[in-house]
Amino acid sequence: MKKLLCVTLAVAMAASMSACGSSSSGTTSTKAASAATTAAATATKAASASTTAAAASTTAAAGTSSASGTVKIGGIGPLTGPVAVYGNAVKNGEELAVKEINAKGGLQIELKFEDDEHDAEKSVNAYNALKDWGMQVLAGPVTTTPTLAVAAEAAKDNIFELTPSASAQDVISTGDNVFQICFTDPNQGVASADYIASKSLGTKIGVIYDSSDAYSSGIYTKFKAEAAAKNLSIVAEQSFTGDNKADLSTQVTKCKDAGADLVFLPIYYTEATQILTYANKVGYAPKFFGCDGLDGILAVEGFDTKLAEGVMLLTPFAADAKDEKTQNFVKSYKAAYTDTPNQFAADAYDVIYSLYQAMTAGSVTQDMKAADITPILEKQFTSMKFDGLTGTGMTWDKSGAVSKSPKAVVIKSGAYASMD
Repeated sequence: MKKLLCVTLAVAMAASMSACGSSSSGTTSTKAASAATTAAATATKAASASTTAAAASTTAAAGTSSASGTVKIGGIGPLTGPVAVYGNAVKNGEELAVKEINAKGGLQIELKFEDDEHDAEKSVNAYNALKDWGMQVLAGPVTTTPTLAVAAEAAKDNIFELTPSASAQDVISTGDNVFQICFTDPNQGVASADYIASKSLGTKIGVIYDSSDAYSSGIYTKFKAEAAAKNLSIVAEQSFTGDNKADLSTQVTKCKDAGADLVFLPIYYTEATQILTYANKVGYAPKFFGCDGLDGILAVEGFDTKLAEGVMLLTPFAADAKDEKTQNFVKSYKAAYTDTPNQFAADAYDVIYSLYQAMTAGSVTQDMKAADITPILEKQFTSMKFDGLTGTGMTWDKSGAVSKSPKAVVIKSGAYASMD
């Protein structure tokens, strides 16, 4: 069924895309690490032994594997544009993992990352550039709409694709070779409604979502159904589109007038800052609850982060967690990039380590063609367990969906704090 849908989507994408131009130039290689990363090499290497040991029940087969040489992994995401926070976090997380893995010896990874500006056509251009480079495995793209376009191409070419954060269920429906390490949108919608109900966070729920976006509308559809099952009362359903989001004051006002004491925001952080700013302006102070799309809200230039105090969101990663694995990762990331990692960085880090586990266990070598590597990784991912930053005992079913548990965090004093 996935194969049939793959062909259909591939044809549809081809018909809707204009001719490919040159891809954006946000290209990096692990062979030429950034100055900041190089300067932090000692700190990263010191943390590496502990971090990789924890990530790797992941590498149980490493001692006996015949995996060898250097495998080329391509990455794609928005390094510029309105959601660049996501893409740069993913790029950094992937680079850090590759650096640690390569320091161990054995199977090596070369990473090349392309900018797609959160644009589907540019993402396909980036994919084609990486394919010309000799990409054998794809770690990306980052956001849902570009990933849907690229997944159709990857399925057609039979290149294994593992996205860190494109969460629409349609992504993994594209082909048997397409997998996610993030939660699917339906899971986020259901989990959000369950968490709000179980913690009695609100009695009257308002919702503001992007009806033109697969990520946002996918989450809301499942949230609405689960909210009804949990006897949550949705008193205001307000939508906007990608072409009509310059002013969201009307949506906020509708939620306020309906008496919503919690507003659910299954949207990206850029629109969320506008909503929080206007709510503050009109004296509206409900609880705000979102999903992983809100991660990055504290890094928006010009936004008063005090307005995000108390905002809650579901995420698979909290940088303040006390486990050794998380602490080592956060320490290495801060040393390399002078910033605190968000969940996109953690998901990306897990993408590389899970691929490393699968390639090592499957004895992947550098001389293999991409199409020959794909069935090896499909077999490994659907049979292995992976312990990473964003979950322990992670497994994948044949659809490419991951099984792991979400965490809830709240913004306190300008940082994420666990709610559990």
